[in-house]
Formats: sequence, structure tokens, C-alpha cells
Amino acid sequence: MSLSKEEHKQYNRHIILDEVGLEGQEKLKAAKVLVIGAGGLGCPILSYLTAAGVGTIGIVDHDVVDQSNLQRQVLFTQTDIGSPKVEAAHRRLSALNPFVWFNLYKEELTRSNAIELFSDYDIIVDGSDNFPTRYLVNDAAVISNKPIVFGSIFKFEGQVSVFNYQNGPTYRCLYPNAPSADEVPNCSEIGVIGVLPGIIGSLQANEVIKMICGIGDVLSGRLLIFDALSLRQSILKFKKNPEIIIEALETDYDMFCGIEQITEITLTELKKSGSKYQLLDVRTDIEREDENIGGIHIPLQELETRYIEIDTDKPIVVYCKAGMRSAHAIHFLETVGIKNQLINLKGGLFYSE
Repeated sequence: MSLSKEEHKQYNRHIILDEVGLEGQEKLKAAKVLVIGAGGLGCPILSYLTAAGVGTIGIVDHDVVDQSNLQRQVLFTQTDIGSPKVEAAHRRLSALNPFVWFNLYKEELTRSNAIELFSDYDIIVDGSDNFPTRYLVNDAAVISNKPIVFGSIFKFEGQVSVFNYQNGPTYRCLYPNAPSADEVPNCSEIGVIGVLPGIIGSLQANEVIKMICGIGDVLSGRLLIFDALSLRQSILKFKKNPEIIIEALETDYDMFCGIEQITEITLTELKKSGSKYQLLDVRTDIEREDENIGGIHIPLQELETRYIEIDTDKPIVVYCKAGMRSAHAIHFLETVGIKNQLINLKGGLFYSE
């Protein structure tokens, strides 16, 4: 796929690299890459793949921009708050490089659409932030015979690897069993240093470029672990497990990852219900002061000693920022014998339907 005169100017610093050259840049233009998530990891991944001249980039994300995203999701600005992330990202990325074609998928990745989406792309980049999606991405990519560039972040630590590359090890070879639902919270619950997704996402983009251009050593069968506080890096080697055979997608990835099915209600439905429910806010004091929708406030860490304060006359809708702490609260309230109907606010207070 030949380059135009303007593209030659745009990619000059790539073309003069002996390892990339005109041939490598033409490979980048011909490549099709699907990025799962336009959040903390997705922003740097998308930025550098766009700048590099990957010809077709798909973006999968159903979420909207929230003010709390701006600490690390560098594609977005204050004016994007409330906008779908795929649309806000597209505005910035198309301004950066008009020679890239973008496919926008304003939807969740599910068992129903994953394999069909993956079939149109050469490489899948996983920028998701939860275990059910990571296992779904892995399984759909294996079935579709696509390589995955994986990244994850937790507070000050990040991980990068490449799965299913040339029939190499997969995510399940490294993590055959998912952690329990309450074992590893996501960054909306525990926090993350703002620069970390930029570092890890850039490393993921680097792996994509290496794979497309056929240069360097692809991080297959190796897990890079980065500590932002010490700047230490370590690499864990792992092998393909021949006993793991993936021929179909899991029936329920939430269940596989230990996430119990609980009754949920959306914020829109809740607002229409009037005073039918009692509300329980399990966020921190600071979060409560910033914004709330009323109800009794008992932070999750205080629930064990204060749950007797909850009124037992109505069904209880429990809410937090992202829906994880509220789910944990519901599980606890069930164990102590609360007889009210317990309902989780779907996706938390800022979830976009």
C-alpha cells in the first residue's frame, strides 16, 4: 500500500529508520488494529498507533468521559465531559492524523459481538480494566486466531505481554484461574498514579508496531512488570499450556470470574421510581461531599459496625462510583441477614447507559 507525498512528510522519522523504512511504513498503513477501551490505557495506545500511521483503527468503548478521567486519560479535555469516549477520542485522533481510518464501536464487548468484531482486524489490543473482559478478549482472539497485546495497571504497577502470537501462550496460560470478585478492585475503586497508563499504554503500542513491521523481539511468552515508584522492571517467562483448549466462549464471564449475579437498576430507572427505594451510599466521605443522590451514607469499611442503621421498610438500592463496592456491600448485607430486597446501582453513579 503506497504512501502519498503528504504521508511521506508525516512519517519521515519512521521512513529514515533502517529498521522501518518505506516498506515498514507501508505495512503500518495496511494494518488493521482493534483497541478495546478508550480509557487510561486506550488513550496512549490510540495516540501512538494513530501517530505511527496504522491505517485502520477500531475503538470499542461504551462509556462517556467523566471529570475523574482527566487525571490520566490524556485524549480528553473538560469540554469532552459527558461525550461518548469513542467520539471524543476520534475528534482528537483524526486531527492528529487525517490519513488514518477509524471505526467507532460505541458498545460493550460481549460474547455476542466479540468474534465478529475481531474478524475484521489483524491485531487486538486489550486496554480493558476488568477480568471478565480480559478473559473474553483472550478466548475470542484465540478462536479468531488473532494476537493480543495485553496491558494492565494497578496503583503504581503495570504489566504488558503479547498473547496468542504465532500460536504462542495465551492469557489463560498465564492466569488459568480468575481472582475472586473482591480480590482485585479496578482503578476507580483503588486509584492509580496518572502517568502509569501512559507508560504501559505506550509499551503496548510499541509491541503493536514491532509486530506489524516485523522488527525486534515480540513480548510473547514473557510478562513485563513495571513499578513506577522504583522504576524497576522485571520479566516473567511463561510457556504455552497444551492442556488449555479454547473452542467456544464461556457461557458467562462474570460467573467465571466469581462475580455473582445480583439485581441491578440503572440511574435512569431509579430516578423514575420516585421514593420506592431506600438509598445506601457506600463511598468515602470526600466522594459523598462532591456529589450524591441522597440516602443514608455508610462507607463500605464502616458497614460491618453500622449496618443496623439501615431502615428495613423498603427495598435498598446500594450505590458507589463504579458498582463494585456496592456489590461487595450487598454480599455483606446478605450474609448478616438483611431481609430487604438488595439492588445494585448498575455501573455506579456515573455509568452511561
